[in-house]
Amino acid sequence: MTIVATVLQIVAPVFILAGIGALWVRSGIEYRAEFVTRLAMTLSLPCLIFSSLVKTEIGSGELMETLWACIVGYGVITLAFFALVRLTRLEVPTFLPPLIFGNTGNLGLPLAYFAFGQQGLDFAIIIFAFMTVYAFTLGIWMVSGGGSPLQMFSEPMVPATLLGALFLVMGWRLPVWATNTLDLVGQMAIPLMLLTLGVALSRLKFSRLTQAAWLSALRIPVCIAVAVATGHMFGLTPVPFAVLVLQISTPVAVTSYILAEKYGVDSEAVAGLVIVSSLMSVVAIPVTLAFLIPG
Repeated sequence: MTIVATVLQIVAPVFILAGIGALWVRSGIEYRAEFVTRLAMTLSLPCLIFSSLVKTEIGSGELMETLWACIVGYGVITLAFFALVRLTRLEVPTFLPPLIFGNTGNLGLPLAYFAFGQQGLDFAIIIFAFMTVYAFTLGIWMVSGGGSPLQMFSEPMVPATLLGALFLVMGWRLPVWATNTLDLVGQMAIPLMLLTLGVALSRLKFSRLTQAAWLSALRIPVCIAVAVATGHMFGLTPVPFAVLVLQISTPVAVTSYILAEKYGVDSEAVAGLVIVSSLMSVVAIPVTLAFLIPG
């Protein structure tokens, strides 16, 4: 099978499901995105995270190397984009968070799963869990100028990650009926997130497309370069290396727009970044995958 066909098999389900979500609302059929998002974030995703950590066959050493590479990668990206925002005299609360935080949940998890199977999903969950903690602590502080670190524990994904990590380290296992239940609930997460991504993108109102275009075009190579350098620095093996690059380089997260609206910054400018970076990802993701997938 050619590399083009392999990449198409990976990205087609992602874009098709997102497209179905967009067409669903465009046709006038009701889609309660707030309810579906709450269902995914408070029930399905925590179950997926916990069960993946409990069942993973990846060694704790390799998982920790990936986590440290993720932490360093996001640290470098934060410093780089902070410098960019200050040099270009853009508003830090409006532009810094969306430049840092990619769509590692709605888009990154499905891509990692379709590209590398359960092993890829396990690594992607580690990166997604870290970004969730980062976004709901320093991310909220950047947007609002305040916030408590304890706020992250209000997101069920955080205790699910910590509990799953404890089970992983201790080698504990659940009864089969409990594992099967968690697996069943967790399987809802990926299709729900992709449908909701399409719905959210189709509903956004945006402005300043020229600004969004050059920022998005700059963001992609910076994120890829930092992820590649970090992955090599920590000596990651091919699968975690590829997942790290995919996750860090995902387009701007829809949650950045939600936080912008909630805390009163320029939400239309953020919406422009979300939409333009997502459109660019239609080309960027397949090209990136073509270099990450063995021919």
